[in-house]
Amino acid sequence: MRRSGDELIPMLIPDSSHPYPRKPFNARGSKVTRCQRCCLPETSCICAALKQAYAMADFWLLMHHNEFYKPSNTGRIICHTFPDTGVSEWQRLAMSPAFEETLLKRRSSACIVFPAEADYQHRMIECPSELPDRPLFIIPDGTWRQARRIFRHSEYLQDLPVIEPKALAKSSYFLRKADIDHHLCTAEVAIALLEQMGDQQASDALMHNFNLFNQKYYAAKGRSMQTKNSPPAAE
Repeated sequence: MRRSGDELIPMLIPDSSHPYPRKPFNARGSKVTRCQRCCLPETSCICAALKQAYAMADFWLLMHHNEFYKPSNTGRIICHTFPDTGVSEWQRLAMSPAFEETLLKRRSSACIVFPAEADYQHRMIECPSELPDRPLFIIPDGTWRQARRIFRHSEYLQDLPVIEPKALAKSSYFLRKADIDHHLCTAEVAIALLEQMGDQQASDALMHNFNLFNQKYYAAKGRSMQTKNSPPAAE
């Protein structure tokens, strides 16, 4: 739950009880018995070692529906680190009731996270401090193509300011192959934003959980992070 003023707004967490996915996870690794919370194989569960923290900003993940069933999704790590994180399935023409309610109440501080491009340069902000209140970072969660579609084809997001994460120079996520080398995964985007804000404690907690997830997931595939230059096939 997230407290907004004196009201509690329910949040969705993408776990096995979520009404999604629309189809089962049938890619490589689908036969593995997984922890229902961290989605790692039960023998590699990291739940007991995950850290929680208070952050100087809030996050909302607009998830492509495919991401709800992918165990390699890193948006889940943001939810574990900051339990107030909001999650909803992206829809082109409509918002989930929870997201719509939150956006209505937090519109002055809401900001969508996406790389800068010339055609919306007028919407770009350089620093979270330009927002008048506690930032609400809206992160499109999916592959690069899916995230771009979420950003470009959501009319209800088109008047929001845009911020580009700048703190991390290179991704250290090797469970999936990015289309472009400098693109960050969802958890790394949140880490970069927190570093831009100077929120080192929250950034460190999320980085700890991300590194733990990355290493344990990689090891569960029978690989070592020392061989990260030869990442496993995408899921």
